[in-house]
Formats: sequence, structure tokens, C-alpha cells
Amino acid sequence: MHFPNLNEAKIRSSKKVEVITAKNIKSETHKGEKYFLKTYGCQMNVHDSEEIKAILENLGFTETKVLEESNIVVLNTCAIRENAHDKVFGFLGRVKHLKREKPELIVCVGGCMPQQDSVAKLLKDKYPYVDIVFGTHNINELGTMILNHHDTQEIEVYSIEGNVYEGIKYARDSKISAWVNIMYGCDKFCTYCIVPFTRGRERSREMSDILNEVDQLVKDGYQEITLLGQNVNAYGQDLKLGYDFGTLLEKVALTGIPRIRFVTSHPWNFTDEMINIIAKYDNVMPYIHLPLQSGSSSILRLMGRRYTKEEYLNLFTKIKENIPGVSITTDIIVGFPNETEEDFQDTLEVVKKCQFDGAFTFIYSPREGTPAAKIKDNVSLEVKEERLQRLNKLINEHSLMHNKEYLDKTVKVLITGPSEKGENKVCGYTETMKLVNIEDANEDIGKIINVKITEAKSFSLDGKKEIFINN
Repeated sequence: MHFPNLNEAKIRSSKKVEVITAKNIKSETHKGEKYFLKTYGCQMNVHDSEEIKAILENLGFTETKVLEESNIVVLNTCAIRENAHDKVFGFLGRVKHLKREKPELIVCVGGCMPQQDSVAKLLKDKYPYVDIVFGTHNINELGTMILNHHDTQEIEVYSIEGNVYEGIKYARDSKISAWVNIMYGCDKFCTYCIVPFTRGRERSREMSDILNEVDQLVKDGYQEITLLGQNVNAYGQDLKLGYDFGTLLEKVALTGIPRIRFVTSHPWNFTDEMINIIAKYDNVMPYIHLPLQSGSSSILRLMGRRYTKEEYLNLFTKIKENIPGVSITTDIIVGFPNETEEDFQDTLEVVKKCQFDGAFTFIYSPREGTPAAKIKDNVSLEVKEERLQRLNKLINEHSLMHNKEYLDKTVKVLITGPSEKGENKVCGYTETMKLVNIEDANEDIGKIINVKITEAKSFSLDGKKEIFINN
């Protein structure tokens, strides 16, 4: 057994990151058996689950969406908020009952939660029916762990700076849109965030390896890729090879892939070069997710965000003025320790000025081991919830306002699949990341089509496929 250590996870040394060729073990040991995979958290976790799927399918498993049918259950977890933490342990209660009925069931817990030493120890002491525990740094070893599993619980979680794996096989969720990792980890150490401890140091893939992956996706017919990292703006800084994220973005644009997106950007690293390249290339989508977190400079300082309210507003304005038609969304935390009503009013002021297209808003959730967890939380839950309601009301007003700007306009939409809004509807996204529900376009799944917007709601648009008749 190997347990994580948050003190070790804080280490940032000057040693060179090792590039490792991924193990892609093929075996028919579990042919005919089924796996159930549940994913919590961010886009990085979703992409990690595509790797986990490929590992399981290489062992002979096939996927099931019915928990009771499974021979192996894998939970890929998130540690960013208490809510996700509670959901995982709640679901493990269901799995416990199934394990009693099927003692041969293999139960695995991986991802960010086990990277916290308290969680790994809790799984050992209170959840002995969990067979395999792995972390973010050794996903590639999961196949070997399953093949070598016997009756004893195995916990292998490492608090290391991390390596870069190349040659990873993915069972991608889509044949239309694909995630492409460009870097791993984070060195920002925002005081509320556990990610630098669970994901390790910032480490970039070499540009040639990324471009090879994109070229293959182009050959495979993908219409869209999203360049993925905890902070994509920091790409290349660790390599010291003379290129950065702006360089990469331009090279990816030149591959000819129809649509390029990226997440997530830290305002501290957003360069003028990046703005110019987004504006220059039509296939780099005019959509940016730019986390604010707070509109109060004093709270931003407590958060360790490394920018002020004024600096964020200057960057926001620069992006708006230089990228035609750009849409910007954000993240905001309310109720951070010591947040006063005046601090919250500063956040509302920034939101009123920026009029974001959308926002992910959260009540502050302390994470054990982070500096912010040591600050006395002097904001009551009642106050936090009331502030969140006020904030969401304003965010939703702006979202609806922006969506109404699309009424009666024709926009390009990438159709990604069936809509949840009706049997005869499909859905897709505009270049600015607006969700559109469309009737009678089932034959266009996987295509970029012209759609006339007929109705605007706070969180989505309705539209009709535009048909052009040649005279």
C-alpha cells in the first residue's frame, strides 16, 4: 500500500519531468464482463475517464449504464468541493449493498479524492469493500492493478510532482468533439484550491506530440477539439523551448480542424498574443472562460489570485475590444472567509460591468490542507446562500439578455447529438458556446449547419435549420 501525503504534494523542484510511454495492456481475462464508470468533476476528470474506459475495454470489459449488471465499478472522483465528496460516499453506500449480493464485484475509487491523505485513510478504515484505490498520477497502472487483484484492498496513491504520459489510448465519448490534454497540474496555489496538491506541478506536453494527436483527430473526422489544462495559459513555460500557448494555439489552428476551444484560462497568464491569435483565426472559437472568483481586490488577495479587480476589468475590456463577437463566461465564489457585504458589492459591480454570458457560481467550500481552510470562516451559511441568490439573479438576467441578441439571426451550429427537449430534436453549440435545440435535423449530427434562432431562454436557444434553395 502507498498513501498520499499533502506535504509531499506541495513540493516543486527543478528536476526535469519524465516523459513515459503509456502501458496499453491487452487481455481477454475479463471478456464478457461489464464495467460501470461514474465520473465526478471537471473536464480533466471527464477526459481521464476516457482513458479509464480504454484501459477497461482493453481487458475485455464492455460498458453498462446499469450498476447492478456490472462486474467492476470505477468511481473517478473530484475533490474541489464538499458536495462532490458527499456524493461519492453516498454512492459507495449503494455499491456496498451490491457487493454483498455479488462478492466477486471489483470496486475501484480513483481520481482527486484519494489524493487527499484523509480520504485514502478513510477508505482503508471504513470502506474495506473498496478493492482498488488509485490517484491521478497512476491511472495508467489501473489495468495492471485489476489483473493482479486478489482479495485484499490495494491502495496505491502517490503525492508526486508528476510525469507526462504519451501514447495514451482513449475510448472517446464522442466522434465529433474531442479533449486534447496540453498540460497537467497547477502551480498557482490559490489558497482555497486543492488542485495543485491532487494534480501536481505544471508540466506541458511537447508541441509536436500535441500536434500529432490533433492531426490524427482531423484524419478521424473530428469537427472540434478542446485544448485542456488546469491553466492552459501557462503552457510551455516549464519546457523552456521558446514557445508558449499563443504559439501552440496558432499551430493547432493551422491544422485545419474546424473548431478549436480551450479551458481553463487564468487571468494572470492571458497575453496580448493569445488575444491576437484568437481574433486572427476563424477556427479558434470566440469563446473564453475567464474565472473571476471575486470582484473584491482584498478577497482576491486572500485567495492568492495574483490580480486585482482593476486588472481583471482591464483584461476583460481588452478581450472584448479585440475579439469580434466574443462571449465570456466565468467562475465566482461567494462567502469566502472574511468576505464583507462591501466585498460582495464589489463582485456585483464587476458582474454588472462585464455582463458575463454565463457563470458557474459556488458557495465557498473549505478543503482540508489548503491555506484558506485555516482562516476562520466568519460568514454564516444563511448570508452565503442569500448572496448566492442575488448573484445568480444578476447572472441569469445577463445570460438571457445575451441570448436574446441571437433572435432571428442565422448562426453556425455544430450538431452534437439528440436533445433532451424532445424526441424529434437535436442539440449543438454555436461558435460562442450557446446551446441550441433544433427540430428536424437528425441527419445533421456531426455537421456544422446554419440555424436561424427562433427563441431565447436564459440557458439555451431554440432554432430551425436554415435551408437554402439554389435557383
